[in-house]
Amino acid sequence: MNDLETLTRLIRERRSIFPKTYLSDAPIERAAIELVLENARWAPTHKLTEPWRFRVFHSEESRKRLSDFLADYYRDNTPAELFSEEKMQKAQENPLRAGAVIALILHPEPIAKLPEFEEIASLAMAVQNMWLTCHAMGIGAYWSSPPSVLSAAARPVLQVEEGERCLGVFYMGRHEMPVLPGKRGPVEEKTLWM
Repeated sequence: MNDLETLTRLIRERRSIFPKTYLSDAPIERAAIELVLENARWAPTHKLTEPWRFRVFHSEESRKRLSDFLADYYRDNTPAELFSEEKMQKAQENPLRAGAVIALILHPEPIAKLPEFEEIASLAMAVQNMWLTCHAMGIGAYWSSPPSVLSAAARPVLQVEEGERCLGVFYMGRHEMPVLPGKRGPVEEKTLWM
């Protein structure tokens, strides 16, 4: 298989692999996480602002702190009529099942005077690089953006600095899910040749 065929296969096979399917007894090595982050930094970035920052929760202790925050936030900020014990338990378990959780922090460069959407798009492209790298290594990944991590309450937990904001967390975990066919409509339905 040539490079183009490999790339095309990786793009078309990449899926969200949810934390509930992760093998909690199958750790992810630090070197694998470092490769994921190294590939993230090669995403396109207008004016080379590199508007991404990452907070890695890898140790069991750090994932437990994140787990406690997510569960506490859900419990304390969900109206009684919307509260679900199952959702709170999921918020608490996801970081513990994962081999790593990476907070995705937008760090816009004010001097560059770029529209915010360009900086967000750049961070999203970095995440796509992360996702494809995970898929190539057989690691499942999922980008989640619950209200808890987007909130001001998360800033000290995620060490979000002034001028930054969290755009979600990226779960990584070993899994045994089969490769499933994708669900996308034909490109012709979304393309107008001019």
